[in-house]
Amino acid sequence: MGVTAEKKRILFLVWILLVPIGLWYTYKHYPPHIAGHWLDMAAFLILYAIVASMPMIINNTPIFLMQWATLSAFLSYGLFVEIIFSQVAVIVLLLRLRVQKDQLFRYPLNFTMFFIVSFVSGLVYYWLGGNLAPNMETDIRSFWLAILYAFLTYVLNQLIIWFNLYFVYNSKEPYFGKDFIVETVTTLITFPIGFILYILYNQIGLWALLFVGIPFISLSIIFNLYYSSQQINEYLQKAAEIGHQLAGRLQVKAVSELFMQKLTEMLPVDYAYIFEEEDHQLKLIRRLESGEVLSNRILSIRKNEGIIGRTWASGDATLYHGKMEWRGLTNELMPDDVQSILSVPIVKNRDVTGVLLLASRRKRAFEKFQLTILDILCSYFAVAMENARHYELTKSQSERCALTKLYNFRYFQSLLLREFEKLGQNENQILSLIVIDLDHFKNINDTYGHQSGNEILCEVANRISKLVGGRGTVARYGGEEFVVLLPDCSREDSYQMAEHIRQAIANWPFTLTQSIDHQQQQIKITASIGVATAPDDAEDAQALIRHADRALYVGAKRAGRNRVAEYSTC
Repeated sequence: MGVTAEKKRILFLVWILLVPIGLWYTYKHYPPHIAGHWLDMAAFLILYAIVASMPMIINNTPIFLMQWATLSAFLSYGLFVEIIFSQVAVIVLLLRLRVQKDQLFRYPLNFTMFFIVSFVSGLVYYWLGGNLAPNMETDIRSFWLAILYAFLTYVLNQLIIWFNLYFVYNSKEPYFGKDFIVETVTTLITFPIGFILYILYNQIGLWALLFVGIPFISLSIIFNLYYSSQQINEYLQKAAEIGHQLAGRLQVKAVSELFMQKLTEMLPVDYAYIFEEEDHQLKLIRRLESGEVLSNRILSIRKNEGIIGRTWASGDATLYHGKMEWRGLTNELMPDDVQSILSVPIVKNRDVTGVLLLASRRKRAFEKFQLTILDILCSYFAVAMENARHYELTKSQSERCALTKLYNFRYFQSLLLREFEKLGQNENQILSLIVIDLDHFKNINDTYGHQSGNEILCEVANRISKLVGGRGTVARYGGEEFVVLLPDCSREDSYQMAEHIRQAIANWPFTLTQSIDHQQQQIKITASIGVATAPDDAEDAQALIRHADRALYVGAKRAGRNRVAEYSTC
């Protein structure tokens, strides 16, 4: 939701052209009833300011219960005074909301909005014959016109809010939301109190402000406390939902992505960083700036170093409302336009294992109670990350060869079946399989020892993996056999890949560091390789393996080893 520079200029121009002229017209044609009432007016103005300083923030919309004071001031002193009081209330409200420099257009916007509501409602009241300071017991006409004035005030206010929402702010939010319901209900409740205040003021004077104003201010405070507690409850519910969602993620990356996404949805975050402890330092593992996930910078932070280091050392969350509060705590991570900062420790088993830092370009973007919410979320995050790491480790151990770190036979079998399903559903058109067997490998184990044999297996796995890259999957099939599965790879390309693998093994010697005679030495080995392609050579997974094996043993091994053979040539 944004307001363009052109719209801001138009708002300032409309205010300059409309409000001063409107005030002059009102004072000239409907002069205020102020003689001898300066003290009373000052009391009313103070009442206005107090009410305006206690808005309820619902769906980011400030709502303050001023309708009753507006009605009483209008009937008592006239339209001009009521307009002035409303303009003062706008200043108090926006100062209370701490409007930033880029939001200064809200002053002329609200000045103009309140002026239009007061001016039009007041003119209708006067044009239809309403009197200034009427006696409600005898002047029935003015009584009903006062009700009409109150109704018009509400309707015009809603129309202008609707216009601002959709034409000034270009909002996509529905208009009839929670804030609309709350404002409608409070209006229905408070306008009768305005009549009571006016009648009582005419009878007992300023004491009426105490009898009506103080209880109503107390009611406003109670409303504020109620909606603040509701807001906290909503945050707690969101935190619980996020916790459940984090627990359902089984990959470390998915956990951190979801955590960042939910934080930016829940809070006004422009920058977010997650640090984790590693080797007695904090390392940056996740970085989000202006809604975009960026690559992690090489950044290490020690205890008590900058804002993040202090949070790590103390284990306490910290909130800074503006740059002046943290300027002395230098941190090279912090962008130049940051104002508000939340720094929260990530705790697991009572140990601080990381730090979450959230930052906003706005001053006072975060509330103090949000520290508690983030503390809960960070606990969920720490548990979810630990669970995801355990899952990934367990999954890796069940799918990987402990020696070579390649996929194992069980994973390969499962993958092969999935790839054949894709082949049957025409997601892929061709599937090639390369089977590799090291020649005379038993002699290597017998001559140099099994440790040296393991060294060779690891180096072979490394060479094959580098050659295949992301074009296929490499697995250890068993013993000294390896397989390469290549989806959407033609017979010619797979044969060429197999030949590259054979050369990579045969043309460069292997260095042994753990031979049984404890001497470093180099040896050469070769490999025999078989290639088969589906659907030309096989219609199912087992047939593809069988035919690639046949190519290996009949076409390569029996033909003299250290060569590549295709099934079709056997």
